[in-house]
Amino acid sequence: MKACIVGASGYSGRELAILLANHPEIELAAATSRSLEGKLLEEVVPSLRGKTENLSFCSIAPEELSAREDLDVFFLALPHGTAAQFAEPLVKAGRKVIDLSADFRLSSPSLYEEFYGESHPAPSLLEQALYGLPELIDLSWEKTNLIASPGCYPTSILIPLYPLLASELVEKEGIVANSFSGVSGAGRNPSEKLLFCERNESATAYGLPKHRHLSEIEEQLSFSAKSKVVMSFHPHLAPMNRGIATTISVPAKGDPDSSLVESCWRERYEGRPFAHVLPTGTFPDVAHMVGSNRIDFSVVADERTGKYVITSAIDNLLKGAGGQAIQSMNLCFGLDEGMGLP
Repeated sequence: MKACIVGASGYSGRELAILLANHPEIELAAATSRSLEGKLLEEVVPSLRGKTENLSFCSIAPEELSAREDLDVFFLALPHGTAAQFAEPLVKAGRKVIDLSADFRLSSPSLYEEFYGESHPAPSLLEQALYGLPELIDLSWEKTNLIASPGCYPTSILIPLYPLLASELVEKEGIVANSFSGVSGAGRNPSEKLLFCERNESATAYGLPKHRHLSEIEEQLSFSAKSKVVMSFHPHLAPMNRGIATTISVPAKGDPDSSLVESCWRERYEGRPFAHVLPTGTFPDVAHMVGSNRIDFSVVADERTGKYVITSAIDNLLKGAGGQAIQSMNLCFGLDEGMGLP
């Protein structure tokens, strides 16, 4: 099978290229970038030397790309708004699309406009899109040909919290999540605030009080709780290249008992290769997640406050982006879930 990455010059696109070039069942057959058109992939991403057979970046219009019947799956590693311009003709032509942007993660055009500050670029596709969090959603090309890959922050929060709300082990009010992200989460576009001297030895909150990812976090948790969930989410930029560390405080229903939470997680994620429940008192470390498609998470019961304190860690460019997209692709094509993934 042959894959195309649309927008392969960013951090997520590059990770996708590396993973696809080493995938045993997929050939990376096309990669687009307007800024890098004509350059060899292996010149821009040296780790691809000898693996992409002189494949060059190309620039191609959405309608022209949708006519490429030789390509089996398209990954859109583009900013929100731009991704929809490619998704519309591709989906209309019956192509299989996995979108890493935010364009199709939400079910409501009005919610998109509230959090992203602009009208939704392709509202007619929202009902067709399937939220691509493999540990929580059953993914198949038989259901749709448009997968909306989740954001990095939501992944670190939803996997541990979603089943607890569904099992009614926690309250839906009073949830607070604090997350720290590596600088790669802000993308590759030059910015003064992302310069080394600005970020080194520095950590700061941003996007308060309504970070864009809060929209999909609350919506998915509301689906789990079967009623509206409103929570607090506090993202921070940390002086590291990649990774996300998240701490969630959530009120327990009844007296907090960490063994109940662990049992719920182990039942929900049995057989899932990338969801790793750590023992109580063992806290996930971003340093152990870099280069992996895993999510590690654990819980401690705070009897003094009647809350659970949940911690998680992921690689924002793998489980939070490119790796998760390939995990979804594997499942949709009936391949082993972990094929080609670290």
